[in-house]
Amino acid sequence: MKKVLFILFIFHFSLFTLLNAASVEAVVSAHEVVQGNPVQLKIIAEGDNAEFPQINEIDGVPVEGRSQTQHTSLQIINGQSTIAHTTNLILTFTPTKDMQIPSYTVKIDGKEYRTKPLKLKVTKSTAPKSVNDRALALIMKADKREVVVGEPILVTVYFSVRNDIRLADNPQYNRPAFKGFFVKEVQEEKRYLKGDHRITELRYILVPQKEGHYVFEPATAKVALLDTSRRDIFGRYFATTWQPLRSNTFDIEVKPAPQDAELIGRFYIESNIDTTRTKANKPVNLTVTIKGDGSLEDFELPTYEIDGVTVYGDDAEVTTEVIGGKLKSAYVKKFVFIADSDFTIPERSIRTYDPQTGKMQVLTVPTYRIEVENKESGAVKTADSQAHNGEIQTDIEVATPSPSDSLQKSETPPAAPAWWMLLAAFAAGVLSMYGAGKISWRPKASPFKEEEALKLLYGHMSDDPEVEAMVRKLYAKKNGQKDVMIDKKELRAMVEKYSHT
Repeated sequence: MKKVLFILFIFHFSLFTLLNAASVEAVVSAHEVVQGNPVQLKIIAEGDNAEFPQINEIDGVPVEGRSQTQHTSLQIINGQSTIAHTTNLILTFTPTKDMQIPSYTVKIDGKEYRTKPLKLKVTKSTAPKSVNDRALALIMKADKREVVVGEPILVTVYFSVRNDIRLADNPQYNRPAFKGFFVKEVQEEKRYLKGDHRITELRYILVPQKEGHYVFEPATAKVALLDTSRRDIFGRYFATTWQPLRSNTFDIEVKPAPQDAELIGRFYIESNIDTTRTKANKPVNLTVTIKGDGSLEDFELPTYEIDGVTVYGDDAEVTTEVIGGKLKSAYVKKFVFIADSDFTIPERSIRTYDPQTGKMQVLTVPTYRIEVENKESGAVKTADSQAHNGEIQTDIEVATPSPSDSLQKSETPPAAPAWWMLLAAFAAGVLSMYGAGKISWRPKASPFKEEEALKLLYGHMSDDPEVEAMVRKLYAKKNGQKDVMIDKKELRAMVEKYSHT
């Protein structure tokens, strides 16, 4: 039986297996590290045979450790089988200053591939000196004690354990409530050595919502310690004692911000439009990017309202990270404009207040004049589209979705499956029962869901007035108009037509 299964397995893959395209990538265990702590550089090579360069130093820093691992996995996605061969080269080094990890050349299956260079920031420990005074310590510290409404505060909780202390389990930690503040936890914990202590940093970004005087509650934890005075017959420690920890508290003074300030911090803005000349009902894409020092978590750039123009605005992408003890944020929002005649995207102004300088600044999205070609021939509308033109606004991802599997119509009846196809299908079934390698099943979403159809069809509004009418109906229904009727057969036909274009 095992021999039959093996033959079917090999036969199945001789027919259907597709090898992953070769690729190489370099990643580091941390983009920011405390001075004196090690970092790992991993070079990941996808392909059958990988040849790595001999690396003895990285930007002048000697390599302290080197290891290599291999991994093979099998995936079956939508009936197609893929075998992936991965080889990892792991290098350990201890940086002493900011450094640039260079690009490396890896030869995979006879061809050369290069990694991208990486930047690594090295910082000094911000842990207070008092962490070395006790065997166990829980200390809370803020980078500011006086701010204005909307100005972010970086609060760090330091958990310190002396190296000779053995923990029986992970500490049971409870963060402070931080009442009156918008709270975002920095997901990446920092772990490092300082003297004879192991330090763990838990960081929080706090944004005050209103002025006032605040007293932060302490952070608390229960730590499970091994009782080294009691052992079993095998010499193992088996007793555990729990020790409570409580951090310090501190005050924060929050002052009012200028009333006309929309953002608090130091920011700059970029805007990009893909074209200023388009055809009737063809989308025009505008991207607005705001970056700088401060918080953008609760900022929202409102959508445009332009007569005779349908405007779509997607959900903004906001990223926040702590670099060198400072809060860095980026805000990206995209808009899509569709019209059948010339229109103007008006100027937008955002007033910001920099608490460090006490000055106001104005960020500006400039005016864009859009020319629409073929105004007469391209402006074909249905009664439904005229009724809703320029009024339907909703959040939508502006990126065109990937084509989904769809039902294909055929004029001729399908031919009977060949014997080898039946055998291969049987082999695939056997694999799913007995499991061979790492198998994952990820069926694609149905292309006939109205929301998915909407994302697909909006970019084809100018191809067919019926598509334009369907898109407007879908948006009207999405916005709560219950009297809108969608012809499912018509929608299915449109999705099938454009899902592979």
